[in-house]
Amino acid sequence: MTDEAQRSDDLTVARQVIGDEAAGLAALARGLDGGFAQALEAIRAAPGRVIVSGMGKSGHVARKIAATFASTGTPASFVHPAEASHGDLGMISKGDVVLVLSNSGETPELADLVAHTRRFGIPLIGVAARPQSTLMTQADIAITLPALPEACGIGVVPTTSTTMTLALGDALAIALMRERGFTAADFRAFHPGGKLGARLARVRDLMHGAEELPLVGRDTPMAETLLAITGAGFGVVGVTDVSGGLIGIVTDGDLRRHMDGLLDHIADEVMTPAPRTIRPDALAAEALAQMNERKITCLFVVDDEDAARRPLGILHIHDCLRAGVA
Repeated sequence: MTDEAQRSDDLTVARQVIGDEAAGLAALARGLDGGFAQALEAIRAAPGRVIVSGMGKSGHVARKIAATFASTGTPASFVHPAEASHGDLGMISKGDVVLVLSNSGETPELADLVAHTRRFGIPLIGVAARPQSTLMTQADIAITLPALPEACGIGVVPTTSTTMTLALGDALAIALMRERGFTAADFRAFHPGGKLGARLARVRDLMHGAEELPLVGRDTPMAETLLAITGAGFGVVGVTDVSGGLIGIVTDGDLRRHMDGLLDHIADEVMTPAPRTIRPDALAAEALAQMNERKITCLFVVDDEDAARRPLGILHIHDCLRAGVA
């Protein structure tokens, strides 16, 4: 087979796998019934955590579902079914609700975990493709996956089934998240590090506060204004009125435009009036977009509700870059 023919064959296989899994997701969406709603009600009513478990590939999916629950405001943990039989059953207590994943519903390693929920009256949600399986008949709430063939072509590699199970877990987590009004700020509280945390950072998290603000009065001589620009290190200085409100900004560009006789002027005569500002609760990504659009390096931070427009801080483009916002 030529390289070109091999590539064509590879793409055919890839499209077939993705198509089969997409068909599984469509069938899952069509087939959702009262079991899904009952599962949500049980999780909402539980004062404890959602314990998610599964063996093999279902276990990998269960870990991801537990992590998604936890990161979107639903306390959750993964418990390995084999480890549960050797002491980790103690991690499951009354008040919890248990979500068990098993495509066949007959995974032997789940037996002790299922028995534990029956013994102590802990709500059990079962997810499997066989409604008459042991797991589904023992469960308080059963969510049946469509009985579709795996995308592997030989019927044994967990592909379509795990994709459906993963999507089902996402659906549960997002339904719970939306009901409780979970916001981007809440999400950032659980994701303070990495790119997600940076993208959700607020201006107030990165800005320099009032003690670092480079400000001069409108009647300040330009000699003093230049010292204020140099001393602060931001390359700009804000110009304020008698009430402390921001009325203008002096930048490098303003200095160049007034180079002839610069020191004969005052700040009010050199400044750019009504400068662009940003709210303290705005996303830092929004501030960065403004700076890139306007080709500027700083934004003064002003509360929109303050009629006097008194500056609260200043944000430099380097602050955004250091935080990984870009």
